[in-house]
Amino acid sequence: MIIAELIERIATRLDDAGLCFGHGTDNARDEAAWLVLHVAGAPLDGSFTDWGMELQQPEQDRAWELARARCEGRAPLAYLLGSAWFAGLEFEVNEQVLVPRSPLAELVLDQFRPWVQPDGVHRVLDMCTGSACIAIATALNLPAARVDAADISPGALEVAQRNVRRFGLEGRVKLLLSDLFASVPSSRYDLIVSNPPYVPSCSVAGLPPEYRSEPGLGLASGADGLDAVLSILLDAPRFLSEDGVLVCEVGESESHLADVLPSMPFVWLEFVHGGSGVFVLTKEQLQAAAQEVAGLIRNRSNVI
Repeated sequence: MIIAELIERIATRLDDAGLCFGHGTDNARDEAAWLVLHVAGAPLDGSFTDWGMELQQPEQDRAWELARARCEGRAPLAYLLGSAWFAGLEFEVNEQVLVPRSPLAELVLDQFRPWVQPDGVHRVLDMCTGSACIAIATALNLPAARVDAADISPGALEVAQRNVRRFGLEGRVKLLLSDLFASVPSSRYDLIVSNPPYVPSCSVAGLPPEYRSEPGLGLASGADGLDAVLSILLDAPRFLSEDGVLVCEVGESESHLADVLPSMPFVWLEFVHGGSGVFVLTKEQLQAAAQEVAGLIRNRSNVI
């Protein structure tokens, strides 16, 4: 059977299973292509064109085995393959980390311009690093920078460490076990980037099985999804250089965050390739809003 035919057959199987897509693809056909090309050992960077290439029976059997596992177990395909792509790079992933899918990839590839001057970025903190995909991609796209990557999960940091070794960045990417800023050494970062948990805890049970397969620590963040981001907003200024900026993703919590902090001058980014819920704030803006953020945290019972 040729690759093109197998992709179409598996796409039909995935479609019929009523799966949820969103961990690297957004439709059955693209996910089938990812699955089949992976089995075939073909490139996944868009350069593959030999759709008439024949697959041997063992490869076909492996593709159907993965398709059955995807349909029956409803785990993200990335977990079944053990890898996912972010910013054009392949990373190891497993159930200890979220599957990379952040629109921040677009910003990383553009060296975070115009919010920073790339040559002037020497220290970066990636908060809630997970697989370290953001930290590693940032280090590769900002070659003058050293990157600290923090996460509360020892299991996630084990995956992150293997990814750091994979890209030979042991000398430039340092992993930190920390509950947000709690164990981050006193430093001055030119850039803090974060994709923290932002799902309301009551919403997790209603997520599709694919999302519930991911670690809850990376998803839920209090009753309204804002616990982590509010803590980051409060503490980030102490760790930023004078011209430093915070870039943070809050996904579907964007409107709620804006509502509870109406005077915060969030700059919400737009992305060519889709995605939303990412804001930028300077140290000066964070400092000016610190009292409001602290007051909101003290009165969390009033946050709905």
